[in-house]
Amino acid sequence: MFEFFIPNNIVCHAVEAMVFASISCGILGVIIARMNISSIGFTMSHAAFAGAATGIFLGLDSIATAILFSVLVATLLGPVSDKTKMSIDTTLGVMFAMSMAIAIFFISYMQYLGRGFSASGLLFGDVISLYREEIYGLAIISVITIAFIIMFYKEIIALMFNMKIAEASGIRTKIVFYAILFIIAVSVALNINIVGGLLIYVWLVTPAAIAYQFCYNMRDMFIVAPLISVIISVFGVWAGFEYTLPIGPLIAVIFTMAFALAVILSPKRRITSSKS
Repeated sequence: MFEFFIPNNIVCHAVEAMVFASISCGILGVIIARMNISSIGFTMSHAAFAGAATGIFLGLDSIATAILFSVLVATLLGPVSDKTKMSIDTTLGVMFAMSMAIAIFFISYMQYLGRGFSASGLLFGDVISLYREEIYGLAIISVITIAFIIMFYKEIIALMFNMKIAEASGIRTKIVFYAILFIIAVSVALNINIVGGLLIYVWLVTPAAIAYQFCYNMRDMFIVAPLISVIISVFGVWAGFEYTLPIGPLIAVIFTMAFALAVILSPKRRITSSKS
């Protein structure tokens, strides 16, 4: 897609993957941060991690099994919370522990069998060896995410404000909420080979946190968060190839530094300080 601007195929694929990953994760991160369900990020990432590890153990396509496992966890979240009368965060904690246990079990068992499996690619991502189909998948989920936000913007805003009030107003909160979980699940699963199971949480939370320091309404956050994510991710790809550094962890570090700088420069911080 960007071959006209970037002749090197490896660098081009890495940039394309990071751009599409940043768009979907940046937009979804705004919803996650504003609904105070940030734990869904690491739960879904480890669900995808567990699914990928299971797929590799069974000799199946790791992306397909990661998507399947993530969607299964997303599907179970609501009903389990309703049946057990527990909060979503508590259910997420249980799902996180289960996913992590499954992933560690299969990875350890493969190493015990001497199959020579290395989990570093699943944990930290690998933008060097990407297939064109993976980038197409990221592009599709990015388009779906944007379309979903545009079509259900009012419902999403109502959910982020207060789910119970939204439900009392006649909004089908469960359908919209489950759709959000489904999109997050698929997006995380598609990103696991690129960003990594341990680092995807950074893409889901930090850009929204940075955007919040400068934005005063949700519409702006939905634009600024993915834009920040794209800029930092593309810069990280360039710096990683230029100085031979691990790209995923490097971008995660840059995100953290950008957040610290955003907090220092935030006009909201200056307003709060002046009032106090």
